[in-house]
Amino acid sequence: MSTPTLHIATYNIHKGFSHFNRHMMVHELRERLRTLDPDIVFLQEVQGLHLGHAENHHNWPDGSQHEFLAEDVWQASAYGRNVIYDHGHHGNAILSRFPIQHSHNQDVTHLRFERRGLLHCAVKTPDSLQTVHCVCVHLSLFARSRRRQMEALAGYLEEIAEPDAPLIIAGDFNDWRNRADNLLSERLGMTEVFGGIGGGGGAPGRSFPSGLPLFRLDRIYVRGFHVERAEVHFGAPWSKISDHAALSAHLLRYRDRNAA
Repeated sequence: MSTPTLHIATYNIHKGFSHFNRHMMVHELRERLRTLDPDIVFLQEVQGLHLGHAENHHNWPDGSQHEFLAEDVWQASAYGRNVIYDHGHHGNAILSRFPIQHSHNQDVTHLRFERRGLLHCAVKTPDSLQTVHCVCVHLSLFARSRRRQMEALAGYLEEIAEPDAPLIIAGDFNDWRNRADNLLSERLGMTEVFGGIGGGGGAPGRSFPSGLPLFRLDRIYVRGFHVERAEVHFGAPWSKISDHAALSAHLLRYRDRNAA
């Protein structure tokens, strides 16, 4: 009997538009996510509502983007509204094949003109007795604000999750200097998936821009999992959908790996 893996992905979807907002790509995005077929999806820059786009694009989804993307595939979803304006709002979302037992959007805004939140979901996977804590992040463009947001994230998780609880943090860290690793490793015992493959300790994958990635902006950090493999999905057709590449990883719980 094979041991089940958990397949996850993270993607900054650029509000459903291509690079430089030239084309609306939300339908192509939905098709690509379904082809990738992860169990849990962490999404950033998700358009919850935009009255202007709904009026100007005849095939704009009737509901929110996360509901449109999740339909008929991911049975559970959660959305954290971060940026609000007269004609709509956008934020982070998590889509899951498994039940979401609880969700909470933690406001970690540091600068008034740059609204940020951390979307936390407690997910019950069928092969685990423990809840898997999943957090979708989109951190600040500014180093000082990112540091505060990561410290707030660590403090929040230390308060609500047991020290040995399985944990996944994924999203757009905007962390081109790779300062997140030390804090998340030291305070939460986490490993970045590309560095965790085979215990090699390598650098995170390059994810921006999506045509030919140079910068390591997007990340997946895990605790309580063995990383079987991780991939960066860049170039066509991904680069036609968003300015960021998508990341994915196949994970195996440590206890399951030892029992296999």
